[in-house]
Amino acid sequence: MPSLVAPCVVHALRPDSGSNGVTAIDKRAVDGPVKVGRLGLRADVQANRKHHGGLEKAVYAYSQEDAEFWEAELGRSLPPGWFGENLRVEGIDATAARVGERWQLGKVVLEATMPRTPCMTFARWVGGAQASGWVRRFAAEGRLGAYFRVVHTGAVTAGDPIEVVPAAAGAPTMLEVFRGA
Repeated sequence: MPSLVAPCVVHALRPDSGSNGVTAIDKRAVDGPVKVGRLGLRADVQANRKHHGGLEKAVYAYSQEDAEFWEAELGRSLPPGWFGENLRVEGIDATAARVGERWQLGKVVLEATMPRTPCMTFARWVGGAQASGWVRRFAAEGRLGAYFRVVHTGAVTAGDPIEVVPAAAGAPTMLEVFRGA
């Protein structure tokens, strides 16, 4: 059964050369239950609500299996939160989630809304020589993850099982939305 590896929230705002001057991409796993409200996980922030956060992008989920792929590609450990995700999940492909699909973790119910679109802030976070071409590389690989709106609030804890309630027949996957299929 799919499960939550770790809930992740911002560790620190970091200086960034983008238009905001700071980024909240530095997310880290937290122990114990974390409350999930309409705008996402308690103690998390988004430095740029135009492109991140808000009701339709309240929670970003990324799959452990995709993280392991990138660990092999980049030759380094990528712990929960490294992709800027709020939920590191396993046993489920977040990019294959369909628009309208719901994930239930205890009392918390999330509804898939859209894929992550990689940006230059993400490339700067990757850093070094690997940052060059990162946005294109990440997009081409199609391991994007998914944004969710919060349908029912509550709390999540590492190890929580994820029950999937399918979307309507024919709903596009995150990857299909991203690629305009």
